[in-house]
Amino acid sequence: MFNERIVFFGTSEFSCGILETLVNESYNVVAAVSQPDRPSGRHHVLKPTPVHAFCDAHGICCLQPQSLRKEFQQVLDAKPDLILTCSYGQMVPEAVLKAPRLGCLNIHPSLLPKYRGGAPMHFPIFNGDTETGVSLMEMVKAMDAGRVYAQVRVPIGPDETEAQLEKKLLETSIQMVKDDLPAYLEGKLPGTPQDDSKATYCSNIPPEMEEVHFRSEPIDALYNHIRALIDWPIPYGRIEGRRVRIFAAGKEKKEVSAEPGTVLGFADHAMLVAANGGIIHIYELQMEGRKRMSADAFANGYARELTGKRFDA
Repeated sequence: MFNERIVFFGTSEFSCGILETLVNESYNVVAAVSQPDRPSGRHHVLKPTPVHAFCDAHGICCLQPQSLRKEFQQVLDAKPDLILTCSYGQMVPEAVLKAPRLGCLNIHPSLLPKYRGGAPMHFPIFNGDTETGVSLMEMVKAMDAGRVYAQVRVPIGPDETEAQLEKKLLETSIQMVKDDLPAYLEGKLPGTPQDDSKATYCSNIPPEMEEVHFRSEPIDALYNHIRALIDWPIPYGRIEGRRVRIFAAGKEKKEVSAEPGTVLGFADHAMLVAANGGIIHIYELQMEGRKRMSADAFANGYARELTGKRFDA
């Protein structure tokens, strides 16, 4: 049993896994802070964030300020000894950062100082990196710039998607809480300053990044682009102005005589699209205004119409 009063900041399923670990490891979580609940579904019913739902199920007070910058007094009233954050979604005011006697820690899924910012699980895949990791870091006023107390490397497979990588990073983060948080509380983890000259940044995914460019992107970059976004927010191309969303894909590196972006046909349960240096195999897709379906089902309605046509970009 740990006696230190902990306030946890988080919102997503990923951060909920960290909160669950704190509870299972008998940490004294006196409150949690999450983003406000948002309307969901056709009827716009308010849906609790994963952290809010977990708190309700376990009797933990969950604060949900619209603006933490303006509404942080309840956090201070909880008298935290330590604040631990993971995937919260708002900047934490300096008054809150200074309050806990043991400081504020953040679990950040990258090898800091690489990929500071809001999308550290998408961009390593997008950039074709072969590894990433998790950092336990000090929270300071500047974004993701504090000292690093622990860091674990995680390999990225050549066909791994963001959701698959997220699962591995969560497992690593959970183990980090078990292994390194007790040592931090005992004062046994010296922090290492980050080298700001090596910092890279990854903002949240902008809408224009969702469109892939079959005509111009080399095969490896194109495939990395697709698999980085294939779980969320879903990549798409355009044929004659119509969006074609991509839900499952693979690549085949080979010489192709057709112009990049040309739909070569349908085979092996995929729509085959020529690219610069190979072929993209699209296994599951959705034409704008239609249902999501397998390439085999899609071929029944579109094979004759689309074969030989090119993606717009």
